[in-house]
Amino acid sequence: MDQFHKMKIPSIFHFLFLILSTFFFIAQPSRIHNVSSSQNRLAFFVFGDSFVDSGNNNFINTTQTFRANFTPYGQTFFKSPTGRFSDGRIMPDFIAEYANLPLIPPYLDPHNKLYIHGVNFASGGAGVLVDTHPGFAIGMETQLRYFKKVERSMRKKLGDSIAYDLFSNSVYFFHVGGNDYKIPFEDSSVHEKYNETEHVYTVIGNLTAVVEEIYKKGGRKFAFVAIPPLGCLPNTRLLKKEGDGSCWDEISALAILHNNLFPIALQKFADKFPGFKYTVADMYTLLQNRIDNPSKYGFKEGKKACCGSGSFGGIYSCGGMMRGMKEFELCENPKEYLFFDSYHPNERAYEQFAKLMWSGDSQVIKPYNLKQFFQYGSLQSFEH
Repeated sequence: MDQFHKMKIPSIFHFLFLILSTFFFIAQPSRIHNVSSSQNRLAFFVFGDSFVDSGNNNFINTTQTFRANFTPYGQTFFKSPTGRFSDGRIMPDFIAEYANLPLIPPYLDPHNKLYIHGVNFASGGAGVLVDTHPGFAIGMETQLRYFKKVERSMRKKLGDSIAYDLFSNSVYFFHVGGNDYKIPFEDSSVHEKYNETEHVYTVIGNLTAVVEEIYKKGGRKFAFVAIPPLGCLPNTRLLKKEGDGSCWDEISALAILHNNLFPIALQKFADKFPGFKYTVADMYTLLQNRIDNPSKYGFKEGKKACCGSGSFGGIYSCGGMMRGMKEFELCENPKEYLFFDSYHPNERAYEQFAKLMWSGDSQVIKPYNLKQFFQYGSLQSFEH
């Protein structure tokens, strides 16, 4: 006997109950199929380099140096490699979780056909400038082109009005620029020919040009991650000519210069373009604090990589033969090491960064945190 007979509901009320229940069910908004509600018109778009690449480089013709789709990458959370340059999840994964969104898939994944929650365009090795790892990574120019294809696709599926609302309420997350500043120090012939200040202004100019193109398509809420202390990565400690294991301060100075000038450029952009909102997360300080005082943040080692070889694990050999190296070292517990490989933090560090970006104060991210960006679907909700 079914539940309704057990309850002895009269047939007329049974009938009305079924009709009303069906109507109520149909009327409920779906996160995937119904984006006409302002609450649902929000997605998460990710641009940048290996710190935020969720696997795009798995699908391009590049070398294994620019890939992480082999063991021991991915061992902590996914239990298999995904293409993320981490032992597990990366910042966009945690941010999506906090925003009640699914994992944001890589744009080039052939199984990714639904863009309603957003897309990840990032690529390991990518830079803002076209001369940064050309042919090996998906630079910002191409990432922008991919975004425009997604924008056209969404307008076709949803209609201009709903698509525009989606893009104007969505959050655009950038972690890029570090590769543009490291290359001149890795190639002495390039380093001799460039002016540091001009180089920084060129990177910033090209990046704001990308932002302007996204703004024209409706983008209004942009979150940027500052350049980390590039001179203190395990690899750059190893490359430093003095060989004393200290940070390569000259490279970090470029990161500091960028981090000082970029917010000024963003404010000028905001003054020029109505409705443009931005925020910047201080990755430089977040990472440097953990390098200098690892135990304060739950790490046993803040300078040496868990996976790699040579001094500080600075030789980028994680994966061994997959990177053309016969041998490499791998620590027993990646959670104890701030850096998983020669360049990249581990999942635990990424989670700490993401949490602070999500709900941190102005010492971490300003003028807004990411929770505010996602919480306020309407731009009118923002107040200075």
